[in-house]
Amino acid sequence: MKFQVNKDVLSEAVSFAARILPQRNKAQIILSGILIEADANALRLSVFDYEVSAQVEIVAKVEESGRILISSKLLSDIAARLPNAPVEFESDGTKVLLSCGSSKFTLPTMDVESYPTLPELPPVSGTISGEAFSQTVSQVALAASKEEFPAWMTGVQIEATPKTISFIATDRYRVALKEIEWAASTSSDLAALVPAKTLQEIAKTFANQPEVSIAIKSDEDRGMIAFKAGSRSVTSQLIKEQARPVRGYFPTNVENYAVVSTQDLIDSTRRVSLVLDKQPALKYSFDDSQVVLEASESAQASESVSTEMNGKEIVVMLKPQFLIDGLTACHSEFVKIAFTNNENPHKPGPVLISSHGAKDKTDSYQYLLQPNLLR
Repeated sequence: MKFQVNKDVLSEAVSFAARILPQRNKAQIILSGILIEADANALRLSVFDYEVSAQVEIVAKVEESGRILISSKLLSDIAARLPNAPVEFESDGTKVLLSCGSSKFTLPTMDVESYPTLPELPPVSGTISGEAFSQTVSQVALAASKEEFPAWMTGVQIEATPKTISFIATDRYRVALKEIEWAASTSSDLAALVPAKTLQEIAKTFANQPEVSIAIKSDEDRGMIAFKAGSRSVTSQLIKEQARPVRGYFPTNVENYAVVSTQDLIDSTRRVSLVLDKQPALKYSFDDSQVVLEASESAQASESVSTEMNGKEIVVMLKPQFLIDGLTACHSEFVKIAFTNNENPHKPGPVLISSHGAKDKTDSYQYLLQPNLLR
């Protein structure tokens, strides 16, 4: 195999593929490799570890076609630091010679014949803009659990209908939900539970693409989801466990709520929480004109933020970082914090955070946060 390729094009392609592949200890070292296939005037770069796969095709000047498998991390590190000159590859037995300007590398290759076959992409289920996809995932995935168990909480549940596609995540203490329109290619309802970390990386990768196709394949044992934009594609195995039906936790109408400046509440929460030691929550007292934040431990702090209140006064204990996450995900100058009812008078109902007066009137983002018990 022998070919020449633009340095920046190569670096970007290798970075894309290597970034999708999780950097973890692998039982099979071969799965840490990147497969390079040269054919006609194109290169295909692929990675696959049985959980996720990524493939990108780029233009190159191919003199001899062929296939090689080399370390994805090593090639990514090298490609990112090459001088501004054409890059030449030439295979030589069990090694590949890489030259770029005065830089020369001799890299060992892996047994390409032992590399697994990449999964085929399922039929497209629908399309969505890269910007909407990226923004939605960033708003919702933050609520997914960082713990390994239960597995279903580490994922983002994607639910698609012929008109809309929804993204939902929870870690027991909070639930994030956003529903947006998409161009469906099927009349069937579909669902997929995708690992949150993988989905976040995919969403960042396709953020600038005008259109991203999504393909969901449901199997009795374990399904797959695929994303494709231009010459790039990514697949991910779905989480085996079934997601719990948490959508029903969101109330349809809440009459008791406060409207507050998003950034002011974020800033005040960060300042007051500086004195927190053992207790993970701050006290928020909402009345007709303000919300008072209080922390009382070995050190004490308090601060107030102006609000517009609709309904009765209320006091809740909220985890600062969880609240900040929800506020930050609301892309609006003001947020609406609604207080839901709970049949147990000793346990406050969840607070529902959503955008208020957003420029995008169709913003459907909702963030449900369970308060701590009052002390």
